[in-house]
Amino acid sequence: MKMKEGKSVKLVSRGVSLAGLATVLWVATASHKALSADVFPTKPVRMIVAFPVAGATDILARVLSQKLSEYFLQQVIVDNRPGAGGSIGTKMAVSAPADGYTLILGTTSTHAIGPYLYSKKPYDPLHDFTPITEVASSPNVLMVAAQVPAHSIKELIALAKAQPGKLNFGSSGIGTQFHLSGELLKLLAGIDMVHIPYKGTALVYPDMIAGQIQVLFDVPPAALPFIKQARVRALGLSGSKRSPVLPDVPTIVEAGIAGYDADLWFGLYAPLNTPKARIAKIHNATLKALASNDVRSRYAILGAEPIGSSPEDFVSFMKSENIKWEKVVKASGARAD
Repeated sequence: MKMKEGKSVKLVSRGVSLAGLATVLWVATASHKALSADVFPTKPVRMIVAFPVAGATDILARVLSQKLSEYFLQQVIVDNRPGAGGSIGTKMAVSAPADGYTLILGTTSTHAIGPYLYSKKPYDPLHDFTPITEVASSPNVLMVAAQVPAHSIKELIALAKAQPGKLNFGSSGIGTQFHLSGELLKLLAGIDMVHIPYKGTALVYPDMIAGQIQVLFDVPPAALPFIKQARVRALGLSGSKRSPVLPDVPTIVEAGIAGYDADLWFGLYAPLNTPKARIAKIHNATLKALASNDVRSRYAILGAEPIGSSPEDFVSFMKSENIKWEKVVKASGARAD
């Protein structure tokens, strides 16, 4: 009893009353509950991919999700929701709860091109999402059929100008990044080529080999087998620098088309108003994943370069990309309505 009295006196002498002690204990308990409630994630996270399984976006997403699952100690599940050029899955992400448990790996097509193909935008890529980071970028390779008498971009431009409207260029569909890459070339080089849309670039190659299609943009991994077999000829890369998988192929800018930049990029987003603390945790984990050797090596095989930008830099990049591609869409007359 004396020990208890002594302890009580000691507490009072430090200025802590029983009421004050109760307040301290309540605050500590409330703080603990708040911290516990803010633990993230406590359940699986969904990463929407607005394109089919086994495509470039899907493969990059699965490599990233596997690594994020290790860091989160929760499974990150890739959810493929293809259709309407990516707008179906993208609209799902817009309407998902803003709690960090739904993400989307967007692309140039979904977040810089797609919305401008409609008379009324199905979503606003600059205002309907919380941008987290640019994940990766990959150049497209500009190819011509083996029969085409052009061995450089300069020769291709000269041929197109000499025969306006005679060259056909294929793509994976109206409004896709491969289509708009060709339209950007037409715009900047001042040439006329006829666009022939397909349901996928894989379907273009047989017609290209047969000589019915003369020009095609595609990602390097898909194009490499045809380039190595000399069935098509690589003339240039759409990005700002050369690709390690095609080191001898110059960029289109190097070949003399100033201002040409049509990288295929991939970015991670959450629904608008997702809590900042959760965005920060997802951002940090994503940057850590992109810096890991296994992710970098697997992306390299696909011809993709890991980026890992800050949210602020990603927003600035997105604004410039939207301005560029909106102009190209308008100039091309491409519509998805």
